[in-house]
Amino acid sequence: MGICGLGTHCWKPARRDERAAARGYGKRRFARWCVASLLIALLVSGPAMQKAATGASPSDGVYAQPALCVGGHTGRECKAGVAVSSKKGKMTATKGCTAKTRKQAKCTAQARKKAKAKSKSKSQSTAGVTKKSASPLPDGYGPAQLRGAYNLPSAAKRSQTIAIVSAYDSPYIEQDLRVYSKTFALPICSSSNGCFRKVNTAGKAAPLPDANALWALETSLDVQAAHAVCSNCKILLVEAESSSVDDLVAAVDTAAKLGADVISNSWVVKEFRGQTSLDRHFDRPGIAITAASGDTGYGVNWPAASPYVTAVGGTTLDLDSSNARIRESAWEQGSSGCSAYESKPAWQSDSGCKQRTVPDVAAVADPNTGAAVYNSYGYSGRRGWFKVGGTSLAAPIVAAIYALAGNADEVVAGSYPYTRSPALFDVREGTNGKCSVAYLCTAAAGYDGPTGLGTPTGVAGF
Repeated sequence: MGICGLGTHCWKPARRDERAAARGYGKRRFARWCVASLLIALLVSGPAMQKAATGASPSDGVYAQPALCVGGHTGRECKAGVAVSSKKGKMTATKGCTAKTRKQAKCTAQARKKAKAKSKSKSQSTAGVTKKSASPLPDGYGPAQLRGAYNLPSAAKRSQTIAIVSAYDSPYIEQDLRVYSKTFALPICSSSNGCFRKVNTAGKAAPLPDANALWALETSLDVQAAHAVCSNCKILLVEAESSSVDDLVAAVDTAAKLGADVISNSWVVKEFRGQTSLDRHFDRPGIAITAASGDTGYGVNWPAASPYVTAVGGTTLDLDSSNARIRESAWEQGSSGCSAYESKPAWQSDSGCKQRTVPDVAAVADPNTGAAVYNSYGYSGRRGWFKVGGTSLAAPIVAAIYALAGNADEVVAGSYPYTRSPALFDVREGTNGKCSVAYLCTAAAGYDGPTGLGTPTGVAGF
């Protein structure tokens, strides 16, 4: 018996067996829905679950900065792009070390020293330049000063390739290198004569990364400093896609694959958990690898902390009118210390640090005694000549000295200078901060934190 409403619909009670069948069909539909939902969830979460199972990269979200310090317009202030790390994303801005440096009386003393040095600049600037080209040169040390200070030859005895690892693209780097070479009467180093090559991390000429002003200035410094010290060395520039540590170590791998004899790294990041798993990228016997120690004063950065690199600290370097070194001291902003994560390598024997001590050697880094660098891409509203320092300057200098020596095929990790320390200049004055173990932050006889074993005096130490 059923009920009909206006002939449009009739309802009648379902029998018991029909109701049971309907319930069974509903359960089957629910079961199918559950299975489908589970499959969708597995498809969506599969990559994440796989990453969790294999372990996330220890360097995920870790970005580096160049260890770069830019001299002020007037020389009365110490302005710097301080090397920092970030786990929040890409960093393109720089922090000024002006405030920190102003608190220290040495900054004022350095400015006065620079003003005094300007009275000698004419004789210093024209040293090593032919009379026909003897015109006013840009402020900052050039090839003649760097070679004179460290008693270096101008060319390597055999073919050497120096790889520069940097982040992002420096669009005008080859043109800027040409300007630098002509200004200082150096041999032209270009892609057309086979001296210069720029590639991405795939080892290809294109596509190149996006440009970045800060990193472009860093690249100009690295390339020009290397060419200044070793004028006949080939230069291989490997540009990482970004400043992430993963991209930068991939660029190191590319440099090694492409046959570099020496690899220079002027990028830094504060030490982080998991860095030791990335040290393998620098474990390349037969290739000398340098890394800047950083520009933040006492404290340790990576990859300088890796035992597979020659970590390079910073100094303040004063010259006389003949470009001879008259004084060299630890730069107050150069980084040093005892690693939190890296084990003590067998070739280090200092007693105040049970872990890896940084750096191994040092070279000029103080922006007040920095190098002249040409950059037409522009940085901070300026283009043209800059006076630049930081351990970003020291690292390519030491890399180029390794190339001059031609001994890279004998280099194993960072050990090489430790068997030749008498051939280095022992820096015995200056400090970069406060620490519980004095030699880790204060220059002294023998090994010390700020300057390691010392600075170059010829190529015998490398």
